[in-house]
Amino acid sequence: MADQQLDAILGDVRHAFRAQKTLGDGALAQLEDPDVLLRLDAAGNSVAVLVKHLRGNMLSRWAAFLTEDGEKATRRRDDEFEVEVASLAEVLAWWEEGWGVALATLDSLRPGDLERTVTVRGEPHSVPKALLRQLTHVAYHVGQIVLLAKHARGERWSTLSIPRGGSEAFNRGRGFEPG
Repeated sequence: MADQQLDAILGDVRHAFRAQKTLGDGALAQLEDPDVLLRLDAAGNSVAVLVKHLRGNMLSRWAAFLTEDGEKATRRRDDEFEVEVASLAEVLAWWEEGWGVALATLDSLRPGDLERTVTVRGEPHSVPKALLRQLTHVAYHVGQIVLLAKHARGERWSTLSIPRGGSEAFNRGRGFEPG
């Protein structure tokens, strides 16, 4: 595949990751301190736990992405699911730290890197497979964060997408008339 096509693919991947961050940013921006510890049930995770887990995952997977196993020996994954006290400011710092490493690594990738192989937990992955694995993992947890934030805010929630009943107006605003 030509470098121009591979560069376009990398651009799409970067865009998809940034869209997930933007969605999470929008949910987190609506929260207050007590909201970050809300769980839907005793077995569920809170926003604080999900963000702490994403941070740990991103720091492990994205640091030295092309040259070291994505599961670093220093990672303590089980500890990521233990959060008893956290402030919104602390959760936001975890969020930005993880995303900082992930986005810097994504931005450093070049078209030829898509033809390389990386390892995750000792298992070889093509770089595209590793990127898709990370994107689906992030999207899964960002969706959970949005659900928890929406639940916590209730009637005070501001939608992060097209509001209910707003599809026709949205489409018209884009010059699209379904037919």
